Amino acid sequence: MTYSAWIIITASLVGLSCGFIGVFLILRKMAMMADAISHTVLLGIVLAFLITEKLSGAPMLIGAIIAGLLTAFLVQWLHSLDIQLHASMGIVFTTLFAIGVILIATSVGNAHLDVQHALMGEITFIPWNTITLPLIGQIPQATALLGATLFVVLFFIVAFYKEWKITSFDPALAASLGIPVLLMHYLFMGLVSITTVASFDAVGAIMVVAMLITPAASAYLWTDRLSYMLILSGGFGVISAIAGYFIAAWIDTSISGSMAFASGLLFIVSFLCSPLHGLLSTYRRSRHRKLSSHTEKA
Repeated sequence: MTYSAWIIITASLVGLSCGFIGVFLILRKMAMMADAISHTVLLGIVLAFLITEKLSGAPMLIGAIIAGLLTAFLVQWLHSLDIQLHASMGIVFTTLFAIGVILIATSVGNAHLDVQHALMGEITFIPWNTITLPLIGQIPQATALLGATLFVVLFFIVAFYKEWKITSFDPALAASLGIPVLLMHYLFMGLVSITTVASFDAVGAIMVVAMLITPAASAYLWTDRLSYMLILSGGFGVISAIAGYFIAAWIDTSISGSMAFASGLLFIVSFLCSPLHGLLSTYRRSRHRKLSSHTEKA
């Protein structure tokens, strides 16, 4: 497998995992939670490094997941105190991220851990850090981790598809049917945390946020059916990864930034051209109704 192919495959795995999870974030009106968790995992990574003095492995993963779950808990707690949900997310995300930045500046020292790496990732280095898996052989460690993450995300989406659907559209109905809404909420936040953490080191916070929100928002414009929305969102994530890589190679710039930019271009196309909620189709339907109204009056 070539150097470029590993980068594209790894980014595509990020696009798939984040695309699937992002659909439920959009439906639950929790898009900003993606931004919050993608930044607050930095605090978990820094604390894990301060405790273990290692920049990779299980401690980093565990620390980041705990930080993500802590973010979800604090947001839910503040919201229960009658603070608006988006305000709660903003308070928690900025505070925990700021603590992480302060710890990097004052306590981490000369370790290769900085805010630039946290925001933009190191996707160009992915093919060099490899592991050997049975039956598969030698592959990049980030690719293996993201492949496992995608499997976990798909497993829980399929296993609890009915529960995710009901709790996303009508939590009150879900509670009346005996579905544990709060448990499903924290399970979902756990999936968001795992997906964010797995993607964080490879592509950075900017692309994680872009892939969690933009492909799902684009898919939302094309269909009202959840199953189709999931497929479209994952597909848009993969297309953004592939197109972004070639844009970066063309103009010699950040790969992660270009992938986020490509996802934005897809959203613009969807916003304009979607036959269901697109601006042009909405305008045509509105004009057709006006013409029909004038014809009937005449």
